[in-house]
Amino acid sequence: MEQHTPDQRRPVRIVMNGITGRMGYRQHLLRSILAIRDDGGVLLADGSRLQVEPILVGRNRTKLAELAARHDVADFTADLDEALADPTASIYFDAQVTSERKKSILKAVAAGKHIYTEKPTAESVEEGLELARAADAAGIIAGVVHDKLYLPGLVKLKRLIDSGYFGRILSVRGEFGYWVFEGDVQPAQRPSWNYRSEDGGGMVLDMFCHWNYVLENLFAPVQSVIAKAVTHVPERWDENGERYTATADDSAYGIFELEGDIIAQINSSWAVRVDRGELVEFQVDGTHGSAVAGLFECRIQPSVRTPKPVWNPDLPTDLDFRSQWASVPDNQEFPNGFRAQWEDYLRDVDAGRPHRYDLLSGVRGLQLVEAALTSSGEGRRVELERITL
Repeated sequence: MEQHTPDQRRPVRIVMNGITGRMGYRQHLLRSILAIRDDGGVLLADGSRLQVEPILVGRNRTKLAELAARHDVADFTADLDEALADPTASIYFDAQVTSERKKSILKAVAAGKHIYTEKPTAESVEEGLELARAADAAGIIAGVVHDKLYLPGLVKLKRLIDSGYFGRILSVRGEFGYWVFEGDVQPAQRPSWNYRSEDGGGMVLDMFCHWNYVLENLFAPVQSVIAKAVTHVPERWDENGERYTATADDSAYGIFELEGDIIAQINSSWAVRVDRGELVEFQVDGTHGSAVAGLFECRIQPSVRTPKPVWNPDLPTDLDFRSQWASVPDNQEFPNGFRAQWEDYLRDVDAGRPHRYDLLSGVRGLQLVEAALTSSGEGRRVELERITL
């Protein structure tokens, strides 16, 4: 086997499609690939480095040229076929709107590129399975963005779970969301396509893919779901100031039964005002202790420090409940979660091994989406069957 010398740097060229969008630019290009490039590449165990070189792809050539000039990127094109025909590019990354993803990924697989993609990976379980099977048949290494597992708060929560801190885990309660302005008086913080189902928008399609991988990787696989998806704000204004009808759900309320008799409840809304420490928080309760984890913080209350409140609606409580929790220390440096997973994925590609968060994981997220939408539409509990290639 060829041995890499410690000072060797090997280029890895990545076709990055949809990079002019909010997430594609900020998290994947700016804070991940360019940050890795500027820090000298991905360090491998033998001391060598993978030097990343992005090829920017998008529909607006003018925007691509501006980004390339601003960030000293040599290659960009508005022609995906041209980028995929480059034999020096080994990886294709997709950050487009969901409705455009399937056909582009299939093109990349046919071109022999390894695949790394945002989620949802497709618009349905059937389409997601088509992508997973195509990648498997081609023998390429595929990965799906699972950024929330790399958040400092959830990394600390995983430590607690692995240590046995909770005893038997009983329940998980999640609160996610914030007020997204309608766009008339103040510009919206999210793109308008998020609120049009015909363009792949919707809270369930967007966030339940996240909740599936969070639940199955931290706690246990989801066995069933009861959900209600609603559109609280029916009219919004787009980036050009034009009024439009919101056809996608902006809020979703779900109850999930997990293996091991764990019950999870997660509220997700772009029509809620925040009264909590962070924009997302998960409370986990177990027989030996509880924890509340957000993006960065994780607080605990073990059984031996749990107070004994008594319900009395006639008198105000004299207990300061929040002061009775202790913070879990960082004990390590936490890089940007998107960057951390990019580095894991690039190391897997270099080593020729599967990435643990693969396209089938993305399909399971879509399965939960479809089950939740069925539950909401039909007003019933929906069970999830095991999916395989």
